[in-house]
Parts: sequence; structure tokens; C-alpha cells
Amino acid sequence: MQRTKIVDALKSTALGTEVNIKGWVRTRRGNKNVSFIALNDGSTINNIQIVVDLSHFDEEYLKPITTGACISVTGKLVESQGKGQSLEVQANEVIIYGGADPETYPLQKKGHTMEFLREIAHLRPRTNTFGAIFRIRHHMAFAIHKFFHERGFFYFHTPIITASDAEGAGQMFQVTTLDLDKLPKTPEGEVDFSDDFFGRPANLTVSGQLEGELAAMALGAIYTFGPTFRAENSNTPRHLSEFWMIEPEVAFNEIEENMQLAQDFIQYCIQWALDNCQDDLNFLNDMYDKELIERLKFVVENDFVRLTYTEGVKILEQAVANGHKFEYRVGWGTDLQSEHERYLVEQHFKKPVILTDYPQEIKAFYMKLSDDGKTVRAMDVLFPKIGEIIGGSQREEDYDKLRTRAASMGVPEKDIWWYLDTRRFGTAPHAGFGLGFERLLLFVTGMANIRDVIPFPRTPKSADF
Repeated sequence: MQRTKIVDALKSTALGTEVNIKGWVRTRRGNKNVSFIALNDGSTINNIQIVVDLSHFDEEYLKPITTGACISVTGKLVESQGKGQSLEVQANEVIIYGGADPETYPLQKKGHTMEFLREIAHLRPRTNTFGAIFRIRHHMAFAIHKFFHERGFFYFHTPIITASDAEGAGQMFQVTTLDLDKLPKTPEGEVDFSDDFFGRPANLTVSGQLEGELAAMALGAIYTFGPTFRAENSNTPRHLSEFWMIEPEVAFNEIEENMQLAQDFIQYCIQWALDNCQDDLNFLNDMYDKELIERLKFVVENDFVRLTYTEGVKILEQAVANGHKFEYRVGWGTDLQSEHERYLVEQHFKKPVILTDYPQEIKAFYMKLSDDGKTVRAMDVLFPKIGEIIGGSQREEDYDKLRTRAASMGVPEKDIWWYLDTRRFGTAPHAGFGLGFERLLLFVTGMANIRDVIPFPRTPKSADF
């Protein structure tokens, strides 16, 4: 008999028909006459109740059916007499695929801390919380592809191994086939990479942006969506060493079109979550963040405020003058911290904010210089609770200006000659942005720690799974 997923069984109107349900036991309770088994197969946060008449089954055979066990049940789908569920299955046949010893199975029916669950990342998807998070993660990935596909963007695969560091920032993981115990050296005592696999130093990518720009200058509009790596010793709730990035790049777009694309994109993704992940969002809202759904609707229903960095700093300085206390100093030329960004969003405007025209000194070399000669055409999208969620810019398309800016920031021309070539041959205005996928998931799920929105987090001193 063909298996029916629990998500489909719970929607079924075919009462009285026989179904086959397979899944993992969440709980088992009952008395000497009947057992009630809550079964979940991951297709929905909701369990289906299995009713087992003990007069039809050998008690010894059913003994291994404890929390965590995996079973297959064939029986009749009927209207439930109990509270909390509309349908249940009256079991005719129960097959036990695998037991889970209650003495050693770590996910018993009790509350577990998030810290404990990170230690058992191989089992935590079986919990309600992580089942919900990972289903939402799938939906967000699907929504991203759908958004760009519908708008004529091409999904472009940029290299994971690269000799470029994208922006001259961020420590990188080195990739090598050299024998680490017998590293070849140059006469100057440096590591000799000429015998290495690529004949030069190579790293895991920190961004696909530069290569994405090359593609946009041929295909018009592209996006990347892939893993990126930062070897920074950042042991915080907001940083991972391995994470996923979405980076659209669009030929002929300038800063205004870039801002609108960012707003349309993020509102589309959040609306998709509201439309397609209702059960999971309701659970996370009830269990973790009572304001989650309200906050998601807030972003979808409001236009984003467009504001220059200079105007933003003035508002923040006025807040300080009025007695507001920030941990970090604010003033023109400083890089805004999360607390500053959240103040603008949550307290001043009470709307998402797009901040533009940052001082050139605090932004990357590839951002287009504004007419004032002091600022660049950067844009950061700021959200409640999280601060910056998207960072982007109009890219510098002028060959000479880009060379000058790269040199001033210590980016060697020999490393980006291929990038400069797009400014030598048929240059054009273009713009793009980057969104950390896990940062988006933090916002959509209401989780407090970025390690809880990726299946197997990579952080300093941690790569167990």
C-alpha cells in the first residue's frame, strides 16, 4: 500500500478509507485497553494520532514503541473523538522499523535548551522547533529562486574556490594540496605555491559578487545563491564560518532601481512565508517570539524609508542630545552599529529603512563614487530586531576611478585584472546587493542565534557533524 504523508492525511476528506502512515513517535500514552501514539513524519509540524486497540496486538510486540521509534501504521482514517485533532488512524497493522532506547535517546518529551540541541545537531531536526525552521528554510530558498526566475534573472554559479578575496576584507580559509608537514619554501622563506594544485594561493570564497558582476555584463540580470566562508574568529549569535549568500547583479540598474529591487525581493520572500508556512510560523510565534508574525506583516505592509547616511547620523546625534544612550559612539564617518540601525527602524521611523550614500572610507573599493567626492552609492536595508539585513551598491563602472580606488585600499591590480577588464570593454552602469540567507532566516523564524537556522553550524572550534 502506498504511503500517505501526514500533511496530506490531515487534510483528507476520505474518512473511512484505509491509509498507510509512516513516521517517528513523538509520544505514546494510554491504558491497558488502548494506546494513543502521536506520530510525525516531518511533512508538517502537526502530529497524527494513531489509536491502537490493545486487544488486537501483542503487548510485548508493541513494547519498543517509545519516543523516537520509527513505525509504519496501516489503518482506517476516522474522525477523532478526542480534543486537539480532527482526524486519527485506527491501527490494523503496526510495523516497527527501529526502536529508540528511552535510556539513551536524548530527545525525550521535555523541554531542551537550544545549547543542548546544538550538541546533537544530527537529531535536532526531529524536534518541533527545528522541523519548523528547516521547512521554512526550504520555503525561503524556493521563494528566492521563484522571485528571480519570474523577473527574468539567470541563476549563475560563481566559484567556491577562488584566488580573489572579493573586497579586501574578511579572513579566508586557504585551500591547498601541499604537504603541510613539508611545505616547499621560496629562497625568501615564503611558502612556494608554484607546486600547489592551482599554482598559486587559493581560498574558499567570501562572496560571489565580483564574478557575478562579470555575468551581469553579459546576461543582463543574474543572481548567485551559494555557500560562502569567513575564517573570522567571531563567536557570536550573528556569525557563522559557513553560510549562504544571495547576490543579484543587474546591468543598467542604478542605485534607485537597486533599492526598489531589494524592497520587492525581501517583501516577496516574507509574504511567501506568511502564505505557505502558516502552521510553522504560528508555532514559532507562540513558543519563541510573540511578535514574530506581527513583525513579518509590518515589513510586508510598509514602504521602506529612503534615507542618506548623513541624514541618519543627524537623527542619531539628535537622539543622543535628547538623552538616548548608545553603547557605541555615533558621528559622521563612523560605521553604524546594529543599535544605531535598529533605533532608526524601531523608534524613529517605525518602518524598514534603506540607508544610502555612505562615506567612501568605510565601504568597499567597488562602490561608485558620488558626485560629492566623499560618499559612495552604497545602500543598506535595515530591519527591526536585526539591523542591517541587505548590503549593496551601485558599482563603479569607470575604469580609472575603480583602479584608483582599488589602489588606495590596497587591492593589488594583478588580483583583479579580469574584473577591471569589464570596465575596459563595454562598461555600463550596474548595481547589486548581497543578502545572507541565514540572516533572513533569523528574521523570518524569530530565532535569537544564527546557529539555529542552519542544519549543521560551522563556528570556531566546532565542526562535529
